[in-house]
Amino acid sequence: MTTRRGARGVQDAWRAAALVAGCVGLALLAACDGGGDGTAIPPTATGTLEELAAQAHCEPKIQTDAQELRQANCTTEEGRYVLATFATDRGQREWINEANDYGGSYLVGRRWVAVSDATVIAALRGRLGGTVETASPHHSGSGGSGGSEAGHSGHRGS
Repeated sequence: MTTRRGARGVQDAWRAAALVAGCVGLALLAACDGGGDGTAIPPTATGTLEELAAQAHCEPKIQTDAQELRQANCTTEEGRYVLATFATDRGQREWINEANDYGGSYLVGRRWVAVSDATVIAALRGRLGGTVETASPHHSGSGGSGGSEAGHSGHRGS
């Protein structure tokens, strides 16, 4: 009986080792998640508008420089995009909710957003990390409603 118990102990040790190896393998796969295209997504970037722009390889052209919102236009070899930073999480969410009326793709990080088409956003995600959000426009602006876009609650007049 001692032999069987010893053999059983060895089997249990092999099972435990296989389980640990499997868990380590899954953890490594999860850490290298690249969205299926073979590239790893970096941790979500943080910093000022200028620091984020530098990480994205952009020379920002500042459009809005207010305490609650800083916004710049950027152009890289992938294309053009808007990069915005926010003083608060609430301000960021409100901005995104309003911008969703226009549709598009958004790369969202902690108190920052990049807005462009899906191709540019995918390239930026490889540099800045973040989460991709996609919105469909609520209307095309040429619908038969007869109203102006400036009058829509989600649009600001010029």
